[in-house]
Amino acid sequence: MLAAALGAALTFGAPAALAGTAPVSPSAPAAPAVAPAAAPTSQSATWVAGTRAYLVITTPGDTSAVRSAVASNGGTVFQSYDAIGVIVAHSASGTFASTMRGVSGVQQVGATRTSDVPADAYNPALPANPAQSTTPAGEPVRADMAQIKADQAWAVTTGSASVKVGILDTGVDDQHQDLAPNFNAADSASCAYGKPDTRTGAWRDVGTHGTHVAGTVAAAKNGKGVVGVAPGVKISSVRIAEPGSSLFFAENTVCGFMWAGDHGFKVTNNSYYTDPWQFNCPDNADQAAIIEGVKRAQEYAEGKGSLQVAAAGNSNIDLANKKTDTESPNDSTPVTRTITNACLDIPTELPGVVTVSAMGTTAKASYSNYGLNVIDVTAPGGDATGIYSTQPGGKYGTMSGTSMASPHVAGVAALLASANPGITPAQIRDKLATQANDVACPSDSRCTGTTAKNGFFGEGQVDALKAVGGSTPPAGKYFENQADFAIADNATVESPITVSGVTGNAPATLKVGVDVKHTYTGDLKVDLIAPDGTVYTVHNRAGGSADNIAQTYTVNASSEVANGTWKLRVNDNAGGDTGKIDAWNLTF
Repeated sequence: MLAAALGAALTFGAPAALAGTAPVSPSAPAAPAVAPAAAPTSQSATWVAGTRAYLVITTPGDTSAVRSAVASNGGTVFQSYDAIGVIVAHSASGTFASTMRGVSGVQQVGATRTSDVPADAYNPALPANPAQSTTPAGEPVRADMAQIKADQAWAVTTGSASVKVGILDTGVDDQHQDLAPNFNAADSASCAYGKPDTRTGAWRDVGTHGTHVAGTVAAAKNGKGVVGVAPGVKISSVRIAEPGSSLFFAENTVCGFMWAGDHGFKVTNNSYYTDPWQFNCPDNADQAAIIEGVKRAQEYAEGKGSLQVAAAGNSNIDLANKKTDTESPNDSTPVTRTITNACLDIPTELPGVVTVSAMGTTAKASYSNYGLNVIDVTAPGGDATGIYSTQPGGKYGTMSGTSMASPHVAGVAALLASANPGITPAQIRDKLATQANDVACPSDSRCTGTTAKNGFFGEGQVDALKAVGGSTPPAGKYFENQADFAIADNATVESPITVSGVTGNAPATLKVGVDVKHTYTGDLKVDLIAPDGTVYTVHNRAGGSADNIAQTYTVNASSEVANGTWKLRVNDNAGGDTGKIDAWNLTF
C-alpha cells in the first residue's frame, strides 16, 4: 500500500498509505453509465484554515434535502454521489459533524481526516509531465513473471484490448515508452480530494508508485524495458493520492471506485490503505462513516462489473488477530490504540475485494501482512531484490511490497477476463482461488491453516498460464517475432520467423500465437506460410467489427519440415481500417 498506508505501514519507510512502495534498489461496460453517479457540485469559493472533509451518508437516490442541510449547517457540498447516498462535504465548523448527525435523513457523518483540506483542492495544480528518457532494446523475462508463469501465458494470449484495468494510485506516467501503447486516457482522471478531474494529465504521477504498479500490470510487449503480466490489456490511471502528502483519503477512494464502475473497468488495482487510519473501527463515528462510504462505492463498482484487487499491507501483522494500531492517524500525530478484528484495513478487508499477500521466491515476504481467511491469494512482491518495473520519465527501477504483489494478481485477473468474456467479478475471484498453486506453511507458528488455504498465502500463488487456459508449459521449442509490421488498407504484409534446431517435421499440433492490432477483424485473412510455401489459413474474415486478434491457433503441420523460414501473412480486404502485426510465435 502507499506511503502512509503502504499496505499497512511501509516496511520501507514510505510516509503515506502505500502498500509496498519503497525502493529496494533504485535503477535505472465500455461506456460510462447513462445516469452518472456524481451529482453537480457546490463548493466554497475560497479556502479557509480549519476546513475539514466529511462523508455524509444518506439514502441512495435523491440527496437534495441532505445537501441543502449541509449548506444550512455551516458546510458546503464538494461532491455528491447520489447513486450510493454519499456526500463529500467541507466545513470549518467544529460542530458540523455533530449537528449533521441530528438532521433528518442523515444516517452517518464522519470526518475523513484529522488535518485541513489543502487549498489545492479548490484549484488543483496539474502534476508534472516529465521528460522521457529512452532505454536500449530488449526486455528479458524477469523472475517474478516466470514465477507466476506469465511468460508461458503470453504464448497463449497477452490479453484483450477490450479489458480495462484501473490503476488507483499515485498516478501514472502515460507518456512512458512501455505504458503509452496500452494507456487509455479517455477513461483516466484524478480523484484527489474526492471528485473527478478530467483535465489532460490530471491522472499523472505525483510520485513513482503508480507508474511502477502500472508496468507490472500491463507494460507493453514491445521489445523495450519490461513486460507486464497482461501486456495486451488497456490501463487507465485514476489518481487518488493527493500531491505533497501522497495520502489516500476516503473521499478519494469513493471517487475512484465510482469512476471505475461508471467507466467499465473490469479490474482495479489498489495498492494502498485509506488514510488516515490504518484500521477503521466501527465503534468510532468518523471511522464508521468511512467504512460505510467506501463499502458502498466498492459495491457500486462491483455491481457494474468491476473486481477490486488490493494489497494486504507491509506491517508484518496478523490481520486475523488485530490488537494494536500504532500508526494512526498518519496525517497528524499517530497514537497507540487498542483495536479488534472489527476494525478494518480498507479497502483490502471489504467484502468482495481480493486481498493479496507478498512472497519472495518461495517464502512469505518478511514485511507482508497475513491472516487466515483474510488473505485470498499471494504473488511476488520482492523481498531482498525487489520487483523491477516502470518509473516516471521513461525510467525503470525496483520496489518491494505488497503493493508490488497486488498488480501481479490484477494482471492475472485481467487475463482471466480476456479469456472469459462476460465473466463476473465473483467468477474471477473464484477462478483466482481455484487456479492458484498451493503453497504450504513454513515451519512458522504464525502461519495457520492447511496447504490448500492458510494465513500466509491464502489459496496459493496465482498462475497466469492456468488463467489463459493452459495447464502445462507449451511443449517443444518456442520462436517469436516481436517486430511490428504495419497493415495498410487493402494490402498484404508478412512477418517471418526463422526456425532452427528442431529435428524432423513440425508437429500435428503446431501452436501459432497471433497478436494483431486492427480495428474490424472481419477485414482480415491470416495465414501461416510454411517454409515450402504451403498455406494454412487460421483466420478468414471472422469477427465482424471486433477489434484485434489475440489468439493461439493449432495447425496440423506434420507434413512440413520444421526448420526454415515460416511467415505470418495478413491480408486486409477492405478500406477504412489499418493496424499492425504486433507479434506472433510458434511452439513446436
